[in-house]
Amino acid sequence: MAGVTKPLHEEHQTLLPRVEALRTTADSVGVAGREVLRAAVNEAYEFLTGSLMPHAAAEEQVLYPEVQRVMGAPEATATMSRDHVEIDRLRQELGALRSAGAGDELTPTQTNELRRVLYGLYELLRVHFAKEEEVYLPLLDERLSQDDANVLFEQMERAAGKARGHSRHDQ
Repeated sequence: MAGVTKPLHEEHQTLLPRVEALRTTADSVGVAGREVLRAAVNEAYEFLTGSLMPHAAAEEQVLYPEVQRVMGAPEATATMSRDHVEIDRLRQELGALRSAGAGDELTPTQTNELRRVLYGLYELLRVHFAKEEEVYLPLLDERLSQDDANVLFEQMERAAGKARGHSRHDQ
């Protein structure tokens, strides 16, 4: 990818294996041993809280306003922002299930809920990234100069760093 959004494509490529791990963890619910599952759920939650939500915050604060500007449509990213709300809601559900499963074995209901949340996160994130890669990033490649893109990504990195600092306090 030679476009000005190459850094964001590359960041997505580093996040996507972790998204795929959500599916793998969901597949292991009810199959893997308690400690293996607990470690995988903890890893998924830490990824969502420490990496993915700061990435989403940077998109909300920096990327999406730029997409709206170049499209001339203030609501152009509303559905993507709604995805972020749902991702965070599912992340919080995962956190609650993680806490519930910290001691005893999961109940059958908790097992089903854990599987539902993990599969839900996986599919929502997979589609969300595809929409960005297939719609927004080509648009920005077409309409941003390299200098404008560099400024955009610097601002996104600062916003993500700030969000990471807040997420450490929220855990």
